[in-house]
Amino acid sequence: MVATDEARETALVAARAAADKKAHEIVVLDVSDQLVITDCFVIASAPNERQVSAIVDGIEEKLRAVGVKPVRREGAREGRWVLLDFIDVVVHVQHAEERAFYGLERLWKDCPRVPFDGGDPGDTAGSGAQDADAAASVGDDQA
Repeated sequence: MVATDEARETALVAARAAADKKAHEIVVLDVSDQLVITDCFVIASAPNERQVSAIVDGIEEKLRAVGVKPVRREGAREGRWVLLDFIDVVVHVQHAEERAFYGLERLWKDCPRVPFDGGDPGDTAGSGAQDADAAASVGDDQA
């Protein structure tokens, strides 16, 4: 069984919204073979609580614009690990320290990654958006 097209599209909107807010190491996993409660996980991280909050707000705003609202939101007050449950898609936005400690993508390593245009599905060191930002800053330094 694979994730539904609707779940994949919702996950990709969430991943792009996270990339727009400079999230790190964005990963979209198709967990539909392993879990019956959801189809996709979106995992992203940030180096501080304020950025975690900004990423969460950005994801909710973009998904609300396409008519998708979370049924559950947990961890927003602490800003260390925020979970947004959209039924078919669960978004985890974690502080970098929580991400390294819990290693969600290691737990779900057998699940296929869903490629998205904001990052390389095989890239665990960072998203494509980060690479573009790094290239832009190098270009600025040389100008």
